[in-house]
Amino acid sequence: MASSQLILIVSLLFALAIPLTTAYKKAPAKPVEKTAQVVVEGMVYCQSCDNYGSWSLSGAKPIAAAKVSVICKNYMKRVSYYKAFQTDKNGYLFAELDGFKMGHSYLDHPLHSCRVKLVSSPLENCNVFTNVNYGLTGAPLRFLDKTLRRSNYEAVIYAAGPFAFRPAYCPPKPEY
Repeated sequence: MASSQLILIVSLLFALAIPLTTAYKKAPAKPVEKTAQVVVEGMVYCQSCDNYGSWSLSGAKPIAAAKVSVICKNYMKRVSYYKAFQTDKNGYLFAELDGFKMGHSYLDHPLHSCRVKLVSSPLENCNVFTNVNYGLTGAPLRFLDKTLRRSNYEAVIYAAGPFAFRPAYCPPKPEY
């Protein structure tokens, strides 16, 4: 009987010792939190005089340092996000919407609540707004199913534009 009690006590001590040894194992490293970002991309051009009055960008030249704004409104039509962005040296816009928060409403999704508008052109000879792709009145975003993934960064990319400014003066076309 003493041997069975001894076995019982040893097995209880052994059972208690296993959780204690596993409790002090090194905890797995906390996973690095990914940041999800909303990005809008597009292009800004100077429309040639040959296409004055149309949406054609044939012969257009990219505008470096052109300013474009992203305006998002919530379901109550109040501005919930506004920021102006500048194009790079190739006229390319890559606008990370830092601080943009989606509400619970379907309407607060960037695809439905955000618009992109022209703000300014640095070119004196090409600074008149056009409504090419609704750059004057506000272009909706297009979802292209494009995602940029890095180890701790993920960006969903939407497209808008291309947009255009035009020269203030275009000489009349010669009539033959």
